[in-house]
Amino acid sequence: MTDPNAPRVFRLRSTYVEHDRLAMLSHLEVAHALERVVRRAGLPFAISQGFSPHMKIAFGSALPVGVGSTCEIFDLQLKRYVPPAEALEALQAASAPDLMVQSCAYIENNAPAASVAFPFSTYEVRFAGEVGSIEVPETVTIVRKRKEKVLTVADFLAEPFALSPDGRSATLTLEAKPTGSLRVDVLLESCGLKDDVVSITRIAQR
Repeated sequence: MTDPNAPRVFRLRSTYVEHDRLAMLSHLEVAHALERVVRRAGLPFAISQGFSPHMKIAFGSALPVGVGSTCEIFDLQLKRYVPPAEALEALQAASAPDLMVQSCAYIENNAPAASVAFPFSTYEVRFAGEVGSIEVPETVTIVRKRKEKVLTVADFLAEPFALSPDGRSATLTLEAKPTGSLRVDVLLESCGLKDDVVSITRIAQR
């Protein structure tokens, strides 16, 4: 039951891009960079209780290092209402061009977390030269903490590779599931395309 005397918080969802050299940051490094952006912007962010208070900010699903994006997400809890346009202006003034906040909007406090709200990710892959066809394996073997796990590609590939007419780029959509996910860079390597890839960008989440 919700405590009627509890202080009200406002949940601000922001989208941002992650480009060029900043795409080489780890997920944790990006999180720390965006926390500094919020502090520089002067927004009235909420702080957690307990022995180690921290900013109440939550991020979307992690990108592999080296993968860029035009549609990353973070949710920030504010102690008071700030008009979205004002919050966006402050965040943009504090953001680096390659890690730039693009939009802000309030969402309900009971809305799904950013990390699980958008299980489908669409990627654009650019190649160094023309790729005639893409052979997708039935399974991919990954190793985590010295343990092997075999993933069935069809379980995660929601929309297959679609090559551009010139064969120099392709799009695909992967689904993240509660039981696990298949990283786009791992899939591309398993397709034998590692040396052909120039860039990978997440262009949509839903």
